[in-house]
Amino acid sequence: MEKTVFLDGNHLTLAEFISVTRQHSPVAITKEAMEKVAKSRGVVDRLLGEGRPMYGINTGFGRFSDITIPERENSILQVNLIRSDAVGTGAPFPREVVRGILLLRLNSLLKGFSGVRPVIPETLTAMLNRGVHPVIPEKGSVGASGDLCPLAHMVLPMIGEGEAEFEGQVLPGSQAMEKAGIPLVELKAKEGLALINGTQAMTSVCAHALHEATILMTSADILAALTAESLRGIVNAYDPRIQEARRQKGQIAAASNLRKILEGSTYVTQQGELRIQDSYSLRCVPQVHGASRMAIDYVREVINAEMNAVTDNPLVLIDTNEVFSGGNFHGQPVAIAADTLGIAAAELADISERRIAKLVDPALNHGLPAFLVKDGGLNCGFMVPQYSAAALVSENKVLAHPASVDSIPTSAGQEDHVSMGTTAARKARTIVEHAAAVLGIEWMAAAQALDLQEPRTLGKGTRAAYDLLRERVAYLENDRVFYQDLLVAKQLILEGKLLERVEKAIGGLF
Repeated sequence: MEKTVFLDGNHLTLAEFISVTRQHSPVAITKEAMEKVAKSRGVVDRLLGEGRPMYGINTGFGRFSDITIPERENSILQVNLIRSDAVGTGAPFPREVVRGILLLRLNSLLKGFSGVRPVIPETLTAMLNRGVHPVIPEKGSVGASGDLCPLAHMVLPMIGEGEAEFEGQVLPGSQAMEKAGIPLVELKAKEGLALINGTQAMTSVCAHALHEATILMTSADILAALTAESLRGIVNAYDPRIQEARRQKGQIAAASNLRKILEGSTYVTQQGELRIQDSYSLRCVPQVHGASRMAIDYVREVINAEMNAVTDNPLVLIDTNEVFSGGNFHGQPVAIAADTLGIAAAELADISERRIAKLVDPALNHGLPAFLVKDGGLNCGFMVPQYSAAALVSENKVLAHPASVDSIPTSAGQEDHVSMGTTAARKARTIVEHAAAVLGIEWMAAAQALDLQEPRTLGKGTRAAYDLLRERVAYLENDRVFYQDLLVAKQLILEGKLLERVEKAIGGLF
């Protein structure tokens, strides 16, 4: 059984997040966190009793914030908010993203700034642990008043509406909750707004993309090293003195990885042994991969903070018994991070495709057969896999255009700047998936190139990478259906199997 993840609003890690979303690790709430939730609700109840006007608690929303709502209609206000905001469109988010949304919203509520009753986090916990997954369309959020639209779809099953997936079936929300044995919730003042005013959709999508990009950035070093061997690359370009002279920590780490992976190789060469310089796609691997590595490090800092952040409005301040309106729901930090992540992953794919193109081109591959096949003409070999890589890289260039620089006013101008953070996150995740496919093609092409030349000694790390591929994907003697091989290579990368095998062979990498 998976280890229980204890939530207190402050210490959720990316590893724990992935454990809950993908391995369905159970979650539990700490006693201290639930005490903060109860105190926060106590502040709301006291201020309501005093008749104090508080945004979204006893007033309307957005442009309607100046309209006072009678106390007897506070619950109706919260339900109407959920119904009116559940206007998503497009395909549903994958289950793991939905679980991430539930988890992150729960964790945020546990910080004790949201003014909900304990039954709200208890219900979210039960939904996660019993596998009730709301159907949440992926489009419809502008990412400024939080992810209002997707989070409203998350709430619908809690009040017996909408749809949810349970035990492999999509059911009406009320049925899914009943089958799971989870009582429905009657929303009280503040609770509807507290559940949907946050950045949890964009953060869940981006956190999953970040997890995969972190695997890709080191896997790219491994596969660049394998290509360097297949092209008899010059290792002097990876000398630590060159890297230290530039002072860029990502470059230094990438070059260190390359040297460690290539240790013991007799395929790679010294400067002047076969040629003086390599093309940039080999020579500048530390500089290009290193830049993406530093960008991914920045994204990790943002996402780690956002996973444990208070992102709704207004906030309930327990210490002073106050309720203040602010702008923590605005998704701009995540939006810029997600755009950065997309650009970083796109560049890993971009330079990988250039290495693939070099491998298949007889004018550039230093004596290897055209398109890496012996009987060219009768066979196309790796001609069209390079087309596929080129198509993905080209699409990435379109997707990498930042969403965060766009804004369109909403709520009759009251919400006059929005982040488009959920769009940025969805784009980033698509780019990461494309990059994994391109790296998978490079892996297959580099292994094929090695098989087409005189056997030498592979590096300690590249040996492990080559052997793992050949356990699942055979040498290409004659043309065959290729897409299944590509899927295998891509999944071995995304699931971390390549990285795991190489690290086991040579020790840890950056």
